Amino acid sequence: MTTANILKGGLLAGVIAMTMAGSGQATPASMALAGNASPPIGHYEFCKANPTECAYAGGDAGPAILTEERWKEILKVNYTVNSSVQPETDEQIYGVEERWAYPSSVGDCEDYVLLKRKMLIEDGFSPSDTLITVVLQPNGEGHAVLTVRTDHGDFILDNMRNKVLLWSDTEYTYLKRQSANDPGRWSKLQDGRAVAVGSVK
Repeated sequence: MTTANILKGGLLAGVIAMTMAGSGQATPASMALAGNASPPIGHYEFCKANPTECAYAGGDAGPAILTEERWKEILKVNYTVNSSVQPETDEQIYGVEERWAYPSSVGDCEDYVLLKRKMLIEDGFSPSDTLITVVLQPNGEGHAVLTVRTDHGDFILDNMRNKVLLWSDTEYTYLKRQSANDPGRWSKLQDGRAVAVGSVK
């Protein structure tokens, strides 16, 4: 599938229509926060090794205004990273259980997210709107995705699909994400779609 095909039919009008169609439902377009959370160990170590990547960036700038140009850029970055990085585990790449790093040609889910976040920030998105997010897959396995906060809701960039979806349209249970106020801190998420989920230590 080419970038042109990904962009075709993914215009902003369609996104807004989808978001509006879901606005009468119980699930909000934006995630609800539920207090502070501890960062994943991989992110903590990434920040120690790359302090400028996690430095305070001036606080929450508010959700990005979703223009058609920005929507196309979100789709392009998601597709470009997904198609240029091959999935491999940290054990396969580094011989360790967990290591977050920018990928060159191979990486795991966190590495895809780091690169997508970096590219969107370089394209003018605020660090407060590009947030690493930890979720549970339906099979109970942990996974990382990138949340892009917009005035039309929180959209998910995922290495498992090229389509960018509103968070509430994915199959995941949302646990925590980077704080919009400070990229070195994390916030718990209240996933209103799910029945009570045991806390993750």
